[in-house]
Amino acid sequence: MTELKELFVSFVDAGNGLLWGSVLIYLLIGAGLYFTFRTGFLQFRSFGHMFELIKGSREGADGGISSFQAFSTSLAARVGTGNMAGVAVAIYLGGPGAVFWMWITALVGMSTSFVESTLAQAYKINHKDNTFRGGPAYYIEKGLGQRWLGIAFAICLIVAFGLAFNGVQSNSIAAAMNTAFGTDNTWVGVILALATAPIIFGGMRSVAKVAELIVPFMAIGYLVVAFYVIGINITLLPDVFGTIIGSALGFEQAAGGAIGAAMMQGIKRGLFSNEAGMGSAPNAAATATTRPNHPVAQGYVQMLGVFIDTIVICTATASIILLSGMLDTDSGVTGIALTQAALVEEVGAWGAGFIAIAILLFAFTSLIANYSYGESNIEYIFKSKKAINVYRVAVLAMVVIGAVVDLPTVWAFADLSMGMMALINLVAILALSGIVFALLKDYETQRKEGKKPTFDRTKFPTLDKQIDKDVW
Repeated sequence: MTELKELFVSFVDAGNGLLWGSVLIYLLIGAGLYFTFRTGFLQFRSFGHMFELIKGSREGADGGISSFQAFSTSLAARVGTGNMAGVAVAIYLGGPGAVFWMWITALVGMSTSFVESTLAQAYKINHKDNTFRGGPAYYIEKGLGQRWLGIAFAICLIVAFGLAFNGVQSNSIAAAMNTAFGTDNTWVGVILALATAPIIFGGMRSVAKVAELIVPFMAIGYLVVAFYVIGINITLLPDVFGTIIGSALGFEQAAGGAIGAAMMQGIKRGLFSNEAGMGSAPNAAATATTRPNHPVAQGYVQMLGVFIDTIVICTATASIILLSGMLDTDSGVTGIALTQAALVEEVGAWGAGFIAIAILLFAFTSLIANYSYGESNIEYIFKSKKAINVYRVAVLAMVVIGAVVDLPTVWAFADLSMGMMALINLVAILALSGIVFALLKDYETQRKEGKKPTFDRTKFPTLDKQIDKDVW
């Protein structure tokens, strides 16, 4: 039995080393650059339009899930412990230059997020309750005609996001609460499960409503504290940005091999944080009733999610750490403990408690958003209410187990599952990207003509044959 376990661990480690150490990093960045060029640097030239669409995104759902609710759900999944712990690890291992490469990853990844979210909208299905479902599994089957590959993607997502990562979020919450307030991990897990149960048993609408309520509040609260830290250290800010850029591109760092470490850590953590190209956020994007009524509209909205997650929130964490001077103390502290120590250094003892509460909100919203991704894919495979209820119970069990037990092998297997789903999704969106470019051209042509963009499926004969008749 021990030998079998060791063999499994070796297989998982080798798979993660291959996928995350080489294949996926180059594929994700390469795809992002390709989409950036093919869309004419859309994320830069249409930057303001993302905010225009967000302004009216709460309207027009007609009892369904609004564009803003879908945006909040995807942002809830993106913004998690990685925005605090992950950034700290990247800076600790890769130096300040890692932050620069996180920025580059996000800016490039915005175009990837646009492509996958637009596809999710185009190929979504009518759920017959005034809401929609969709995501990579759906556009793989409808667009590529490969249901088996859609099922493979769905299984990987359910394992990674639906189950294992929810255990990780629960573990992070329990650890942070224990450090700050001395709470018992078991009770934290039970309370979390009790708080989660009514939300997930309420279905996708319930998740979207909770995300819409909590996500703006938690993001703004965290940013207010970060801006306060920046404000009291405003004279040091130019030096911090100079250090970030210098560490990423400087000749001294290149000679010492530090640029490679900064690049690898920044890219890895950036990809983990904003999830662009992973195939997770499209599951939320597909649920939206968009305004204007065009698949491209949700592509723009989801691009903004990548920007907020990495360029705004991750940079806020990096600023707290770098302005505090904690990196210069050689304390050996990393992860969430480094972020807590940095904030305590800047604002006093209450900083540790604030980070614990921030983790609670960040991780809890990630938990329910991850659940919603899994529900959509459980339904894709089984089309059964009973299967969804079994899945809900499994999620609650993982919340309790994750709070009490640290399962590194399970988390490593989740990374492998996420790597596989990202690989499948990237192949699919590259194959289907021509449809997105045509949809974007249609959307922009209508805007130039002064019209409010509306999707006319008859303009796209191939797509018209593939998508459901009762959606568009």
